[in-house]
Amino acid sequence: MGVAMGFLAFLVIGGLTGVFALAFYPGKRQSKPKMKKFLMALLVGSIAALASSYIGQFAGLFQSGQMLEWLSAIVAACLAGYLYAVASR
Repeated sequence: MGVAMGFLAFLVIGGLTGVFALAFYPGKRQSKPKMKKFLMALLVGSIAALASSYIGQFAGLFQSGQMLEWLSAIVAACLAGYLYAVASR
């Protein structure tokens, strides 16, 4: 049950962080972002959060559930959301 909850937590945290990075990226905005962009930002953020968690555990930087794992997931999702926002404009 712990693995499933961790997966869902990273899905939610990464998705929200990716969407927030898209929504709050400064710059000229022509119109309100469409739902497709929000869904892509959610997907990109979630994948980045999951990837940073699994790569960090594989490299031995941290164990599951440690604060550094959560921090790396949030930073990776922010970076991925930012890069997606830059690329989509």
